[in-house]
Amino acid sequence: MDPINVLLLGNGGREHAIAWKLEQSLNLKKLYTAPGNPGTEQHGINIDLDMSDFQAVETIVQDLAIDLVIVGPEQPLVDGISDYLEERDIPVFGPSKAAAQLEGSKSFAKAFMQKNNIPTAGYRTFSIDEFDKAKAHIKQENRYPVVLKADGLAGGKGVFICESEEEMEKRLTLLAEDNILQEAASTLVVEDFMVGEEASVFVICDGKSGKVIQNAQDHKRIGEGDTGLNTGGMGAYSPAPVLPDSMLQRIEEDIIEPTIQGMLNQDVPYQGILYVGLMITKEGPKVVEYNCRFGDPECQVILPPLKNDLLELIQAAVNGTLSDVEISLSDRYYCSVVLASGGYPKSYEKGFEITGIEKCDSDALIFHSGTVIKEDKLCTNGGRVLNVVGSGQTLQEAIDHSYENVKLITFKDSYFRRDIGKKGLK
Repeated sequence: MDPINVLLLGNGGREHAIAWKLEQSLNLKKLYTAPGNPGTEQHGINIDLDMSDFQAVETIVQDLAIDLVIVGPEQPLVDGISDYLEERDIPVFGPSKAAAQLEGSKSFAKAFMQKNNIPTAGYRTFSIDEFDKAKAHIKQENRYPVVLKADGLAGGKGVFICESEEEMEKRLTLLAEDNILQEAASTLVVEDFMVGEEASVFVICDGKSGKVIQNAQDHKRIGEGDTGLNTGGMGAYSPAPVLPDSMLQRIEEDIIEPTIQGMLNQDVPYQGILYVGLMITKEGPKVVEYNCRFGDPECQVILPPLKNDLLELIQAAVNGTLSDVEISLSDRYYCSVVLASGGYPKSYEKGFEITGIEKCDSDALIFHSGTVIKEDKLCTNGGRVLNVVGSGQTLQEAIDHSYENVKLITFKDSYFRRDIGKKGLK
């Protein structure tokens, strides 16, 4: 097979990790990332492009003789970029708009799981003008904590775990009145709180079948001990000890296979990465959420142990030949700690110089999330700034390796959790 030109869409830590892995492929001719970041530029060519402008994406594909488009983030997928490109005979890795509803609409996902007997939490849905009914329903049930989920995409910030009636009312008001959350919350999902430990399994799918790439555990809350507001993710580690082989087999049989087959039965074949967010409860694994792409920061810890050529895997998914492929992984543990801007996930300042990356050891992986080059200096440009990934033969070694390098990197008001991975050591 001749080497190919690839266009990767996205600009976060996930896309930097994908670019880093793609660069290792013998099948890669040239890698372009749009819009990319200073990290992705280390592995290819960045292109200033608005991902939401599908026509501009098509023009770049034609101008640069792109053979394959890989879509990193969820928004373009939910908006239908895969359909747009496929209609123009442009090969693309990522689910269709209809299939991406598994992430784009939590009410769609819950109804899908109910229909296909996939274990998940009990729930009810309410439209935005029925929030009084939602409030009355929650008060009548009187079971706290209760989970409120905005139906649509909200950048990881549309889910609230409410411990009391007062907090529930406060969050409902926020969902109804916040300019950003309002649109995502046009439908509200009220969900039973599940007790257990969270983990995620990542599956590459070709529409007919899927192969588990790896599993991980993310840390969503801003504060140590999993306290405070939800974020896009403050760190992750892989593999998760809460998912031994016996549990993974159960997840494949009870959740992954019924999901892929259920989508096929609805004439919506799922091609791309399927992220299955799980709660491991006393009754067994249950689905918390689906995502239609690699997680961030999980991607940064599941791609390093992957021995397969990522581009070959993606081509097999696009061509419908995944059943011929075997996934091969190293036996090392990986831990990623996110360095964030002070104030995140609320308001924060940008533009501070980042120093110390050059001091990190050669085995550490530094993936850029929210960075920019200003006057030849690397500066902060987002809430989540960098991912520092360490590895080791044990989880403790991986955690220690990550934090040894975290302390070498500095920028004004930097913040990071100091307990990433600790729950895996129990």
